[in-house]
Amino acid sequence: MSEKSLRFFLFLAILINFYLTLSLTPLFNLDEGAFSEATREMLLNHDFITTYLNGNLRFDKPILIYWLQALSVTIFGINEFAFRLPSAVAATIWALVIYLFTRRLYGEKTALFASFFMVTALQIGLIAKAAIADSLLNMFITLSMFSLFIYIKSDIKKYLYFTFAFIGFGFLTKGPIAVLVPLATYFIYSIIKKDFKKFFKDTFNIKGILIFSLIALPWYLLEFKAQGMKFIEGFFLKHNLSRFETSFEKHKGSILYYIPVILIGLLPWTSLFIKYLTKLKEWLKQKDDFILFGSIWFFFVFIFFSLSGTKLPHYIIYGYTPLFIFMALSFKEIKSEFLLSLPMVLFIIILIALPFVARDYIKFAKDEVKVIIITLLPLFNKFYFGVMLTLLFLSLFKFSKEIKAIILGFSMIIILNYVGWIYANVRAIPVKEAANYIKAHNIKKVVMYKLNTPSFNVYAKMLVEKRKPKTDDIVLTKVTELKNFNYKLLYKKGLIALIKIKPNHKQKLPFNYKKDKRE
Repeated sequence: MSEKSLRFFLFLAILINFYLTLSLTPLFNLDEGAFSEATREMLLNHDFITTYLNGNLRFDKPILIYWLQALSVTIFGINEFAFRLPSAVAATIWALVIYLFTRRLYGEKTALFASFFMVTALQIGLIAKAAIADSLLNMFITLSMFSLFIYIKSDIKKYLYFTFAFIGFGFLTKGPIAVLVPLATYFIYSIIKKDFKKFFKDTFNIKGILIFSLIALPWYLLEFKAQGMKFIEGFFLKHNLSRFETSFEKHKGSILYYIPVILIGLLPWTSLFIKYLTKLKEWLKQKDDFILFGSIWFFFVFIFFSLSGTKLPHYIIYGYTPLFIFMALSFKEIKSEFLLSLPMVLFIIILIALPFVARDYIKFAKDEVKVIIITLLPLFNKFYFGVMLTLLFLSLFKFSKEIKAIILGFSMIIILNYVGWIYANVRAIPVKEAANYIKAHNIKKVVMYKLNTPSFNVYAKMLVEKRKPKTDDIVLTKVTELKNFNYKLLYKKGLIALIKIKPNHKQKLPFNYKKDKRE
C-alpha cells in the first residue's frame, strides 16, 4: 500500500473517530458529566480559578481542561461537541506528534502505522472524544517524553526547555503525574546508561525550572490564595496521595488488574503488543536507545499503577504512546495475517454471543442489572447482528497484511461507536431526556436521590439538591428505588426515573441513608 493511501486512511480515521462522532451520544456519567458541569458553573459564576460541581468545591483536577472547555462552550454553546472538542483536538495533536517523531527515527511508513494504531485502538477511541482531562494529559506527556529523548540524543538545550514547558502544561492539566512519568523514566534510563550526573544536572536546570514554574505555578498559587489549606488537602492529599495509598472511591483491583486492561484496551492490535514483548530482548541487544527509553516509560507506568491503591483503566494509557511505535515495528515483522486478526475475531464473537448470554442471565441478575439487560436487548436486533457478522467476515477473509490492518482499524471504529451508542441508551440518553423534560415543563427545582449524574445538571442548566425527598418534590432517581415512594411518574427510561412525590406518601427510606458525596 502506498504512503499516500496510508495518509488518507489515517486522516479518515481521525475525522470519523475523533470528530464526526463527537455528538453521537450524550455525556456519560460520572466523569464527563462532572467535568462538563464544572465548566458550566465556571462560566455561570465567572470564576476561572476555582471549580465547583453542583455548587460544591471541586479539587479533582487542575484548571487547564476547564479553561479549554469553557473557551469551546463560549464559541459553540452548551452541547456535547463543545465539551468534547478540546479532547479531540488534543488527541489529533497526540497522533500527529507520534507520526513526526516516529518518522524521524524509523521512516514514513512505520510512522503512519504507529499513528493509525493509536487512532484506532479501543481505549484511545474512548478518551479521545471524552470530555475529561486524559487526552490532553497524554498529549503533554507524549510531547515532554519525545522532547526529552531528542534532547538526550542531541544535547540541544532547546529540547530540554521544551520538556520543562510541556511538563508544566501537563502539571496544569492533571498534576504530579505529568512530572513523575518523565522524571522516573529519565532517572531509570540514566542509571542503566551510567550517566546519573547528566540526569541530576538536567533535572535541576535553573532555566528549565523557571519555565516550568512560569507555566504551572501561577494558577496553583492563586487557587491556594483563594481556598487555602482546603485546596492542599483536597487536591494534593486526597486526589493525588490518597489515590496511590488507598483504594479511592472503590476503584480497586489486584496487582494483575492492568494485564486484561492492556490486552482489551489495545484491541484490535493486541497481537502486535504481544509480538513486541517477545521481540523486546532481541531489540534491546540492537542498542536502539528509544526501544530502551520507551520500554522504561511503559513498564514504569504499568508497575507504578499496578502498585497503586486506586486503579482505573485509563491510568495505563499514560504508558501507551511508545507501544504504538513498537507495534508499528512489530507489524513489519509479523508474518501471520490470521494472528494479526485473531484478537478482533475473538472480540466480535464475544459481542455476537453477548445478547444470548444476557438473555439467559436475566433471571439471575440483580434488579439494576436486570433493568440494564431489559433496556438493551431490543437494541441487539437484526441490524446489530448484520454489522457484527459482516465485520467478522472481513476479519477472517484473507487480504494483504496492510489492507487487513486498515480493515481492522475501521472495524474497531465502527464497533466502538455503535456499541457505545447502544450503551448510551441505558446510561446517558435517559439522563438527557429527563433534563429536557425538566426544561420543557419549566421545573425550577429537582432533588437527586441515590444517583450521581452531573450531566443532568448540564442539560437542565440547574443545580440539584441531594437529600431525602419530601412531599411534592420532583425527584430524579433510579427505577430500582421507585418501590420506596408513593409517586406520580413523569418520565422513565433505562435506569432513570423522574417522579413527583405524592402527598401523604409512605416512604421506605433506609434508616441510615446518607448523602452521596461522590463527585
